[in-house]
Formats: sequence, C-alpha cells, structure tokens
Amino acid sequence: MSLIPMKEILQDAYLKKYAVGAFNTNNMEITQAIFNAAKEEKSPLIIMCSDTAIKYMGMDYLIAMIKAGAKESGIPAALHLDHGKSIDIALQCIKSGFTSVMIDGSHLDFKGNVEITKEVIKAARPARVTVEAELGKLGGIEDNVIVLGKDACLTDPQEAVKFVTDTDVDALAVAVGTSHGAYKFEGDAILDIERILTIRHAVNIPLVLHGASGVSEEVINKATMYGAHLPGAKGVPEESIKKAIENGITKINIDTDIRLFFTTAIREILFTKPDIFDPRKICGPAREAVKETVRVKMKLFGSSGKA
Repeated sequence: MSLIPMKEILQDAYLKKYAVGAFNTNNMEITQAIFNAAKEEKSPLIIMCSDTAIKYMGMDYLIAMIKAGAKESGIPAALHLDHGKSIDIALQCIKSGFTSVMIDGSHLDFKGNVEITKEVIKAARPARVTVEAELGKLGGIEDNVIVLGKDACLTDPQEAVKFVTDTDVDALAVAVGTSHGAYKFEGDAILDIERILTIRHAVNIPLVLHGASGVSEEVINKATMYGAHLPGAKGVPEESIKKAIENGITKINIDTDIRLFFTTAIREILFTKPDIFDPRKICGPAREAVKETVRVKMKLFGSSGKA
C-alpha cells in the first residue's frame, strides 16, 4: 500500500474517539518492528522521523525503507516529520515523499509561530501533505528538542482557537503536562485532562500528545540490571493515556519507549551472551522487543483492528 496523508488516517480516529500511534524510527530494525506490529494488530500507522534521524539514515535510504514497509504490510501508513524546526527541512520532506510534516514554531512568539506554520501549509497543501503544528512548550530533552522546565508552558485554549483559525493547520500538538525524554515528571505524573477537553471543544481538528511514552518500571529495572543508569526515569501512566484519548487526543507520539526497549534488549544480549558477535543475533531480539512494545501501544490507543 502506498503512503497516505496523515489527515486521512486521523479522520476516522477523530470521529470515533480512538488514537493512532506515531512511532519514531532511527534504523532498519525499528522500522521493520513498527510495520510488523501494525500488520499483526491491523492498525493504521504513523511512522515518524526527526531531522536528526533523517541525517543519521540518509533521506534516500529512509524513504526506500518506509515505502518497502508500507508495501509489504498493506497497512494505511503516513510518513511524518517530527519536530521540524525550520521551513527548509519541512520543504525538503515534502519534496522527498513525506505525507505529513510537523513545523515546530513553539520556540517562537505567537505571531512567529503562525507565520512559519502558514508558510509550510502553503507548500504542503498542493502536495496533499498534512501539517501539524505545536502551541505551548513541552519540557525535557529528546533528540534536538531541549526545553528547560522553567521555560515549559501549557497550551492556552483561547490561543489555540486563534492559532487554528489563523493558520488552518490540520493537527495541533498541545502542551498539557508531559515532557520529552525519559524524565517526564517531577513528583506525581499528572496530565491536565480538563485542558485537553476544553481545547477539544474549542477547535475542530485532531489534537496531538507529545512526550507520551510510559517509561515502565519494568524496562528501567531491566536496563539497570544490565548496566544502564536511569535513576528517576518516569513516564505517562496508561490510565492517563486512556483519559487523554477519551477527552480528545487523536495522535500519540512514542519515541522514548522505543529507544528504551531496543537498547535494553541489546544490553541483555551482550551481557548474557558475551560470545555473540553476529549483529543479527544482537539486533534481532531488539527488533522483537520494539514490535511487542508497539503492539501494546496500539491496543492501548484503541487503533488495533481499525486498518
């Protein structure tokens, strides 16, 4: 199946109140794992790359892998640029075959965010490419996204209405308490569910939850057993994810969990089987770990069986 615009994937989820997972990839094994999970779960799929992941893999390799995954799986899938920080990278992705791009102007003032979003939309619409933007800032560190806690701010519902009206953007990422990376909360893990509901009633487009990985105690303990140092890592509880979906979240971004399960599986193999040096026997189990993680997310989000 060919890649399709993210807007088409999100429309059914928006109307029927489930969410579609958007999963970051950084290599072939992760790409295969994500598509294999979607195929087994019969779930629509959004597969994402940051600009640093594109640089790591190379645009041509990336596009070829994603297209191969979409064709083999037969699953409705969109290829999405995650946290595009400039118009140039968004335009490059549009021209290269991405079917969705995020232009992240959240570091700019409101006017600047509107202007950069409108510029990308102008180029994206003729190409049938979906555009996501962000209003408000998430704290944390992940890839090239760095926002200190004191600089993080939640999305204002009234500003959200004006932003959507001014830009005609297709999807909006909202800041409601999560953060990027493995350290999402200091103290209790609390999402502002009321804010999600208020924004959902105020705007008529899909809302996106960034920084939504669970960072399970199980994977942290296992990683630590095999040499990782991740004290205090904490993610978003499953109950909070369910409430976020019930109250208006349609797209959920997952990156940290994929990294944790992938690298933990590698740590375990290298630690328990020091005689192994075949990369396939090291990366293969890591691929399986990611596939199972993605399958669990798809069931949690309610997208299983929707493809």
